[in-house]
Amino acid sequence: MHPWTPQPAGLQEILQTIHESTATSTAVQRNITQKLNQFTRSPEYIAYLAYILSSMLQEEDRIRTIAGFLLKNNARYILQAPPEVAEFVKAAVLQAFNDPSIMIRNAASQDIVTFLGVLEPKNWPECLQQLVNALDSADLDKQEAAFNALEKACEDYPRKMDVEISGTRPLDYMVPKFLMLSEHPSAKMRSHAVACLSYFVPVNCQSLYVHIDAFIACLFKRASDDDPSVRRHVCQALVLLLAARPEKLMPEMENVAEYMLYSTKDKNENVALEACEFWLTFAEDSELTPYLHPLLEKVAPVLLDCMIYGEDDLLWLEGDAEDAAVPDKETDIKPRHYGGKSHGLERDSNGGEGDAPEAPKQKLSAYDEMSTEWNLRKCAAAALDVLAVRFSAELLNVLLGPLKDKLWSTDWLQRESGILALGAMAEGCIEAIEPHLPTLIPYLINTLNDPKPLVRSITCWTLGRYASWTTQPISDEHKSQYFIPTMEGLLRMVLDGNKRVQEAGCSAFATLEEDAGPELAPYLEPVLRNLVVAFDRYQHKNMLILYDAVGTLADAVGRALQNPAYVDILMPPLTNRWAKLKDDDDDLIPLLECLASVTIAMGQAFLPYAPPVFERCTNIIHTSLLQYQQYQQNPELDEPDKSFLVVALDLLSGLTQGLGMALEPLIRASHPNLLSLLTVCLKHPNAPVRQSAYALVGDMAMGCFMLLRPHMPGIMSELIMQLDPEPKFEFISASNNAAWSVGEVALRYGRDDAEFQQWVNPLIARLVPILLHPKAPRSLHENAAVSIGRIGLMHPALVAPHLAEFAQAWCQALYEIRDNEEKDSAFRGLCVLVQTNPQGIAKSLLWFCNSIVRWNQPSPELNNMFQTLLQGFKAHDAAGWAAQVASFPPAIQERLATRYGV
Repeated sequence: MHPWTPQPAGLQEILQTIHESTATSTAVQRNITQKLNQFTRSPEYIAYLAYILSSMLQEEDRIRTIAGFLLKNNARYILQAPPEVAEFVKAAVLQAFNDPSIMIRNAASQDIVTFLGVLEPKNWPECLQQLVNALDSADLDKQEAAFNALEKACEDYPRKMDVEISGTRPLDYMVPKFLMLSEHPSAKMRSHAVACLSYFVPVNCQSLYVHIDAFIACLFKRASDDDPSVRRHVCQALVLLLAARPEKLMPEMENVAEYMLYSTKDKNENVALEACEFWLTFAEDSELTPYLHPLLEKVAPVLLDCMIYGEDDLLWLEGDAEDAAVPDKETDIKPRHYGGKSHGLERDSNGGEGDAPEAPKQKLSAYDEMSTEWNLRKCAAAALDVLAVRFSAELLNVLLGPLKDKLWSTDWLQRESGILALGAMAEGCIEAIEPHLPTLIPYLINTLNDPKPLVRSITCWTLGRYASWTTQPISDEHKSQYFIPTMEGLLRMVLDGNKRVQEAGCSAFATLEEDAGPELAPYLEPVLRNLVVAFDRYQHKNMLILYDAVGTLADAVGRALQNPAYVDILMPPLTNRWAKLKDDDDDLIPLLECLASVTIAMGQAFLPYAPPVFERCTNIIHTSLLQYQQYQQNPELDEPDKSFLVVALDLLSGLTQGLGMALEPLIRASHPNLLSLLTVCLKHPNAPVRQSAYALVGDMAMGCFMLLRPHMPGIMSELIMQLDPEPKFEFISASNNAAWSVGEVALRYGRDDAEFQQWVNPLIARLVPILLHPKAPRSLHENAAVSIGRIGLMHPALVAPHLAEFAQAWCQALYEIRDNEEKDSAFRGLCVLVQTNPQGIAKSLLWFCNSIVRWNQPSPELNNMFQTLLQGFKAHDAAGWAAQVASFPPAIQERLATRYGV
């Protein structure tokens, strides 16, 4: 094989471009980027870069370093490169790694880590060999550089390092070497050694586990190292061991716990944070609870002390107390996910968690109201939260004294951390804390007057965590002492002069709205007047949370919002915002989402505002579909943002639920016609778009079926295609909505409708396998069962022959669902199917009876159907029936006898 050599002209061109890339003008930069992208088409490009990095000593280090950086970004091309190019690149990078210049060595080190990952160590053993040999070098710089590269490789791809190369496993040799180097005089070397070893813990690496006792001994030895970086890696290794091999630590737990408690108080925040992660990991593994229990009295107070703001946090956060008028930086605003209601049913309380009818609105996650990055304070609060769930009252007993001291301290930092702890414990300790809430809630409401914005904001968050207690309709006294003052206090914070307090107040108020639901209706006027003022005051970031709060309010109070006085308060600021935003402004997305909730709640009262909203949604859908079409024809373009399309469909769903047939003139006048656009959306490759489109089909079936019906043939063929027994995870919600909307459509066509009959068999052929599929998600089983029942109600003769095939699975899917209209129509369908084909239920009688007696209050019509069927079974073969019922569990026998006399 000929060794590779550069062509002078090619070399000159690439070198020239790199020199130009140091220019500052954006026009030149754009031009350079295009040129560099064109170079990647040449299979030799990476060799030229490697040559500049390793051999062009006359160039300044900066130029050679840029070549090294470009080489790292294009490392993947080595896999398609001709053999002589690949060999040259590998040799050149290793050569540059020994360059006298530290800048070049660093660039080469990054290249080595990247190429070793792309090629995998087994295809570049000489590199691994050179790095390991350098660990024995007499030159400390060389040793550290090699170890630095090895540490990054062990961190980034430990599994690729754990391989056999021509009969030997490099790690069999490297692990003992790392253990030895953990005693090196240089702190950097010791730190690399402990870090490298720790990265092999989670991947179950046998070369490490052979030496597990030596590894644990090494950790204990390094535990009191005077270098914080070494101690941090010791803590990290113990956290990883606790997660992967807890049985190795349990015999030593007393020592490990002492050390971790000591390290959680380390002066170095990085060490303390790693040590604190240990308690979070410990608490999250429920199997380790018995081992954690005896440590509770020591651990909880230490975590409590970790929740005080550090000095760095305060520099970062103690900004302008009155900053409400200061515009936000765009970088402060986190990306959010919008849209996508997924149809689901609620389960009875005894049936475990329900799939919520739709995804909850995005709230700040529990520990996000504090500074942006994950830190000791957040980690300690999260650990306390999980401990509260594990140990509830016991935890409170341990912390009652220290918490009182903090809450009534004269130092605001102590008070603030106590309020955070109180909020963190809310979920797990609620029963134990409840007797103290009559004292604590007034204390918190009073603290909303604190001069420190950070105290006011954490108090909002904690009040939000106890909203489920304050909003309970226990008595008028409870309402006037706790609910109304909390509501008034949080509304005051919504209009605070500090942006952080506004954000926490608005978020907590949205939580209060969710928990209070219809209880808020009597206070709608003052609530709306406050929220409307916020529309004029809020900067960009908090405006997004305000939309959320208004949408949540509409969901909570429902049709109470129809009152013309409320419509007059709320709609002007919303239409005002609406008019200011262009169709492609990202801020339109949360506004559309908010309006979707408002339209459903206001119902017919929204009619005067409907035409421009409807027209704009149709335009957004049309434009989005055209953009997507262009993207499909030219994949070089950026993929268009689907959020606009999803949220416009969701808002049309809201309009349909709120206004029903009143939309007829708007739909008839739409151009292009909304239903033609909807049919295209049903075929969209993005699952969230299809999901919202199927929801709109179901809502239109319920609200204005007359307008939908002429388009049903095209829609039905798409719906049937979407019903998949084992959808990919990201398609589940789309399949749920498709399964649900099919049932709604069947009901609207009515009994034995000739047009719908053509789809019954294809639908049953898709829905039954979903119902019988063991891996299909529970929500999909439920929606499929409801639709089978509804199709059966309308077309019993066509569905009844299949009854024996699905009866048991059908009853299993729905017996835990809460009584509601959907379940009622589905069960009426099942009863009609059993009447049509009694034999079909014979083998599933126990499941059928169980699902009947699980009803709390069936409608009179359904109850009569149950009565008739059960009496019929008994009359048909009294002895046979008695024998079968005798084998049922006693609870079912008892209910059948008391309710239906069988």
